[in-house]
Parts: sequence; structure tokens; C-alpha cells
Amino acid sequence: MGLDQHQQDYLQTAGKLFSDMLKTCQTANPMFNPDKMAQLFNSGSQIDTEKLLQGQLNLMQQQLQLWQKTTRAMLEQSEPENVVENDRSDKRFKDRAWKNDPVFSYLKQSYLLNARLLEETVDSIHFEDEKTRDQAKFFTRQFISSMSPTNTPLTNPEVHRKIQESQGQSLMQGFENYLHDLQKSPMDSFKITQTPEDAFVLGKDLANTPGQVVAQTDLMQLIQYTPTTDKVQEAPLLIIPPFINKYYIMDLGARKSMVRWLVEQGHTVFMISWVNPTRELSHKRLDDYMLEGPVAALDAIESITGRKKINVAGYCVGGTLLACTAAYLKAIGDDRLNSLTFFATMLDFSEPGEIGNFVSEEMVELLRQETELKGVLDGRKIGLGFNMLRENSLFWSYFVDNYLKGKRPAALDMLFWNGDATNIPAAAYNFYLRNAYLENRIKQPGGISLNGVPIDLSAPSVPTYVVASEADHIVLWESAYRSAQLLSGPTRFILASSGHIAGIINPADPGKYPHRVPAADSEGQPLPEKPEQWLDSSEKVSGSWWNDWVQWLQPQSGKAVKAREVGTSKEYPALEAAPGSYVKVNI
Repeated sequence: MGLDQHQQDYLQTAGKLFSDMLKTCQTANPMFNPDKMAQLFNSGSQIDTEKLLQGQLNLMQQQLQLWQKTTRAMLEQSEPENVVENDRSDKRFKDRAWKNDPVFSYLKQSYLLNARLLEETVDSIHFEDEKTRDQAKFFTRQFISSMSPTNTPLTNPEVHRKIQESQGQSLMQGFENYLHDLQKSPMDSFKITQTPEDAFVLGKDLANTPGQVVAQTDLMQLIQYTPTTDKVQEAPLLIIPPFINKYYIMDLGARKSMVRWLVEQGHTVFMISWVNPTRELSHKRLDDYMLEGPVAALDAIESITGRKKINVAGYCVGGTLLACTAAYLKAIGDDRLNSLTFFATMLDFSEPGEIGNFVSEEMVELLRQETELKGVLDGRKIGLGFNMLRENSLFWSYFVDNYLKGKRPAALDMLFWNGDATNIPAAAYNFYLRNAYLENRIKQPGGISLNGVPIDLSAPSVPTYVVASEADHIVLWESAYRSAQLLSGPTRFILASSGHIAGIINPADPGKYPHRVPAADSEGQPLPEKPEQWLDSSEKVSGSWWNDWVQWLQPQSGKAVKAREVGTSKEYPALEAAPGSYVKVNI
């Protein structure tokens, strides 16, 4: 590669360092657990030996063909023929050398053949139950992804070229990037940088819609945004973000801000900004999140605006908390909720998607012990877990770019938010994990109690708007649909395109992704029994679903009234300017 002896010695040493680094990233991954994999495979009740043997024979035959074709290509100095093709959507092998160079083509195809054998091996095992089978497939996929030839400096052609072009400096910079991330990571996990930590400033670049913090509890600050219209809708709107992330995913600067857009449409918008809890708040339960979050916010909003009817929206686990709060308020005779909106929310956890692959009694108990010892669940671990659900695009691609190529990640607002982790108090997290993901008790009438009150999600009967995202890997749209069926009020279900974030944060202008709405003749009718039935009868609409939501909100919001001045309430005066101090606390 044109390197001198010193650089070659450095490359050899770096190869060992990067091998160790790869092992660190593998073992820090909560889903890369060899002992767990062995346990899952040992639980198989029966092995289809004929299918297993046939897969091994096929591999031997294909490996022989691959060796012959590679040898011929090297002797003839021609482009090698393929024995196996990678998926065209697989961006790991987009470099032309994986196709044109016999050596790299052999490495890629050999990897793909062995990956196929591992997948077929899992298919040849008849597991005791469906969940164990899904877990085995998932853990196998994680192992396969981690062993890709793209993940080591000696077997990645792009890395080779980068080393040559930089005279080895790229590896040095990559190792510095790795050490930086290792220092910033939890003791028993790993946080890979997806965008520079100094790329954005809260209050300036992001979370910059003008407003004031008008109320505060141990768990949240309540922001009221400054109106930009002379007249506003009579009923105010409260938004409850997930408490496992920071609220500003809905305020990503002027162009992408849902909050700013809602204010421009004439809504008086209030936003909960959750605290980033430390050990001192370890005792806070889900009950406390409800009472010190949406219930306290409703008290403040009613006092500030003088309105007894308030529209409320919740995102992800913020939506789960909203549904529980609505049931609680109904049970105690509080009728302040005027309408409910749920963004990518799961209430029925019977199909939690791939997240369910690492939820078990054993894992829940281990997390209980860990969080009770530390007082909180480190939010960076949650972030890593979500990233590994799309491991090649959200983890290993950054591993290659940051560490093997020595690149500095691009400044992307959504990834900056994604990396701005938030802790969860031990008591709240353990209650939620067990009663939602493990035992699915939240959907059961009386399955859980909050503040001593049994929760029945079907009790409230106010108008409800539910939006799910078609490619959401955290809240499957079918699960969001079944969750909507638990509610008793008139419900409008909308299916957005894209995923958990991009599907929801899809600005009205330009409205990048389309959405699906109920058929016109189904207005006012109960939701069909199965999500597929709804999908078959739905209609595709271009542009963002935001416009549809605002049209739905219009009749729920009353008449136009004079815009409300922010921060002048005697009981709830302005405490500080938005975005407030809670959102700026980092782990």
C-alpha cells in the first residue's frame, strides 16, 4: 500500500487494537451474549438433522465453487463470478472492490455463505415456543452482523484506501475517537457517537421556539409557548413527550418543529420537559410521573388559561402515561380532558416487536437489581438497545466510519437528540418494564393501580386521534392499532410512512412522507377488527399527517379567543425562558 516500515508496524499493532475494540463493542452490546445464545439453542426441543446436514453439504459445495471461481478470476485477472449475492439494499458492500477485487469478493461471499448457514441452522431447530425461536433468530442476527468483514481494518477495502491516503493517520484518529467514546460510556455498556456532541446548542439551534417555563415539579418543567397569532383556539393543548428521551424531538429548530408549527396554527401549546433524574429521585414511581407530570400540568394550565377543557397529546411512552392518566382522572371524576392524541403509542404489549427479544423474567430481575443498586437506569443503555434493533445502520456503520476510517460524524439534529440520553428512576422503570413489556397488565382493566386507583383504559370516552408509523421498529403499527382498540371514545386512526421518529416528525411543509387515512365512508364507525382490514380499506394521502390532525383538532378546540400572554399568571409566573434548565442536564 506504499507504507514505510514504521507505518506497517503501526498498522500491525493497530490491527490488534482494533480487534480488541471490536470485542469491546460486541460484549458491551446487551443483545450480544454468547451464554444467552447457548441457553436459547439448548432449549430447542428437536433438531431437524436432515435439514441441518443438507445445509452443511450445501455450504461445502458452494465454498468449493467460490474457491474455484476466485482462483480463476485471480489467474485471468478478471472480475470474479458470484456464488452468492448480497442484498442490493445492504449498504455495507456498496464499494466496488467487494465486486471487482477477487480477494474482497471472496471475503464477502464467504461471509454471506456462512451467515446463510447460521440462519438455516436456527431454522432447523424446533423450539419449545415462538418467543424462544424469535430470540434465537435475533441473537444469531446480532452475531452475524458483528462478524462482517466490513468491521475489521484488514478486510475492508474502503479502510485500506483511507489508510493509504492518510498515511495511517485515519487509524490513529479512529482510535482516538474510540477512546473518547469509551470514556463517555457507562461501565457495562458502550455509547457510540453518531453526531458531534457540540454540533447544536439547546435554545439556539434546537429547542428554540420562544416560551417560558411556568411550572415546575421534581420531575418536570412545564413550558408555555409564546403565541404568534392575534387569536388562538379556546382549548389549550398539552404535549407529553416520552420520559425516556428529552422533549425537543418536537422542537428541532424552526423548519422541523412541531411545536412552532402548532403555535403558528393558533394553538396555545404547553410542553412537559422531563427531568434527567439522578439517584436522589430513585424512589419516584410511575404514580409520581403521572401526578407530578400531566396532572400537575393540567392544574397549571387550567389556572393560567381559565379553561376547564384541555386537549392532550402523548408520544410513545408519554402516550402510555397519557392513557393511564386519562383512566385515573375518569375514575376520580375529573373531566378536564377534552380530547386525546397518541403518537406511536403502545398500550397492548402482546406484540412489542424486536424489543421483546431481550425481555424475560431473568433479564427483568437483573435490571431490577442493577437499577436499585445505582438508583436509575442509565439512559445510554436504552439508546444502545434501540440502536441495535437496526444494528447495521445505527451501530456498525458508525463503528466503521468513526473508528476504522477515523471520520468525524456529520451534524444531524435527530441523531443529536437520539444521543442526548435521559435516565429513568429505578422504581418507575422496574414497574413499567414488568407491567408493560413482561406481563402486559396495563391493558387489563384493573391490571395496575396508580395512586391507589385501578386503571381501566377503556373508561374515558373522549374523542381520540391515533397515529402510528408504518416502518416503526419500536412500536409496531399493528400494536399501535390494537392499542387504539382498547379506547372507548370515537377514534380516528392514521398510518404515517417511515419510522418511529421520521414518521411522526414529518413537517407539513414540505410533507416529505405520505400517510393513510380511513376510508371516507368509515367516518364515525368503529375500527375494523384486524389492522389488515383497516389497511385494505384506507386511502393514501400525499404530504404530512400534521394537516389531518389539525383539521381534526379544530372542532375539539372551541372558538377563537384573544391570544394569551405568557408568564403573567400570579399563581404560575414565568420561572425562566424556554427551553428551561431540566432539558440541559446531561448524563
